[in-house]
Amino acid sequence: MVFIRKFIPKDKEKKHLLIAAFLLFLFISPMLIFGENSHVRIHDNLDSNVAWYKSMADHGQIVAPLGATVPQIMDASRNAFPSQFTGILWLYAIFPPFLAYALSQIITIVVAFIGMYILLKRYFIKDRDLYLIRIYVSVAFAITPFWPPGMLSILGMPLALWAFLAIRQNQASWREWLVISLLPLYSSFVLGFFFFLAMMGFLWLRDLIVKRKWNLRFLGSIAYMTMLYLLIEYRLVISTLSDSGAESHRNEFIGSTNNLFETIRLIFKNYFWGHFADPTLQLFVIVPISFIVLWLLIRNKRWLLERNFAYLFVLNIVLSTWYAFWFYQGWQPLKDQIALLTTFNFARFHFLRPMILYMMFAVGCAILWRLGKKWRRVAWTAIIAQIIVLFIANPEILYRYVMPSPTFHEFYAEDEFAQIADTIGKPQDSYKVVSIGIHPAIAQYNGFYTADGYVNSYPLSYKKEFRKVIAPELEKSPVLEDYYDTWGSRCYVFSSELGKHYDWDKNSTKTIENLELDTSVLTDLGVEYVFSAVPIENAAENNLQLMEAFTDDESAWKIYLYQIETK
Repeated sequence: MVFIRKFIPKDKEKKHLLIAAFLLFLFISPMLIFGENSHVRIHDNLDSNVAWYKSMADHGQIVAPLGATVPQIMDASRNAFPSQFTGILWLYAIFPPFLAYALSQIITIVVAFIGMYILLKRYFIKDRDLYLIRIYVSVAFAITPFWPPGMLSILGMPLALWAFLAIRQNQASWREWLVISLLPLYSSFVLGFFFFLAMMGFLWLRDLIVKRKWNLRFLGSIAYMTMLYLLIEYRLVISTLSDSGAESHRNEFIGSTNNLFETIRLIFKNYFWGHFADPTLQLFVIVPISFIVLWLLIRNKRWLLERNFAYLFVLNIVLSTWYAFWFYQGWQPLKDQIALLTTFNFARFHFLRPMILYMMFAVGCAILWRLGKKWRRVAWTAIIAQIIVLFIANPEILYRYVMPSPTFHEFYAEDEFAQIADTIGKPQDSYKVVSIGIHPAIAQYNGFYTADGYVNSYPLSYKKEFRKVIAPELEKSPVLEDYYDTWGSRCYVFSSELGKHYDWDKNSTKTIENLELDTSVLTDLGVEYVFSAVPIENAAENNLQLMEAFTDDESAWKIYLYQIETK
């Protein structure tokens, strides 16, 4: 015991920092304990990004030239994927996929905690006796169920704000400049920091109007970080500005379809429930506490005295409102005229909300803390409750018990797909495949070349050609037809009988009774084999010949291998 005490700091804040570190370790421990048998998010994660990274690493395409395509993923342009200067790609190039995934999660959680903690300590929760608030709100922020491939695009924002506020006040050292120099290497411009830098631009403009100060150092720092992102994501920049590239399927996006009632409903939905890409789980604790603080400030006529809370509270509402109105049908005529408004999702200003919400939560708890012992208990209980909510939403709990899903190992089913490759018996780059009832990313992860996939940007001409394959199925299902025609990033072989479900596991009894595909178009695209998660009863009518069905104890799927018969 004496030996252990030597490592326990006497300073109370440092003791709680150690406890915070233990909580973060506890949160990520399932990944460390279970490894590939961990349950992790599938949507916009295993079904796409992880397979992209592995495919590019395996085929030496991380540093492919500008004009290159990625043949194993729909022959999509290499420019449609992150550039070689994006850190997460190199994790997958250096380490086995799950280890790379886990390391990325750890990096994000640690940086998120540090960023929020030093931001609160320096600018928002300065009081020495409020260390519990800044430490444990930072813990809560760090373990929000963030979008894994986003890296530090959202959870790195507090660290960036810490740096920019210091530069704005002319109090920055080399550390702040180092932060804004390194963050672009492990985050995304279009999936987070475009919106953050726009907010910094608005802050600079506000200072210019109110204080009549140009603050060229602050403006220069915003321009500097923006320039770094444009250099790092040069592939995206060049493909966007170049007229020589193929027209993207994004040009036919139709997103603004909600009427006024649906838009207002979406405001409330986003305000209380959040968004799947940046879930903050604010409904049960943060929102009620924010309204309690608001009521106390109004009752005590202190609303204008607590400006930080007021600004954050209003900004939170503004972000939800902006998000909802981006999908209001009144926008569509303007989007039809300006291509950028169609291809770029400006609704993503909501990516600022996790930072704003947890800053508001921290400031609100600090206000309660100063009101006396009773309210101090309320604040402390709220913080503990929010951490408990987030621990319950740990991916291992969420995807094992609440939303049962395959593990990382079961999802990618490497042994089973190795058997399939052996049965086909030809080099994988000599033919293409498509999948029905499962994500094409599984085939991609296992080295197969696919004519289908989930890609953010690919040629519109390819989308239209591929549509011919599934046109009869789309005609049977208005939902699928709208899904493909107005979005289409999931270029899948849809079946009207399966709907928008791509996880028909080996315990399913589902069958496809009447599939109607134009397999001649698949043949023209180089496809020779179809992987189906369910039996196709009328396979012969679609020129499909069942070769074999595959199962594996460690796989989530039963795969029916069909060969396309050429006439």
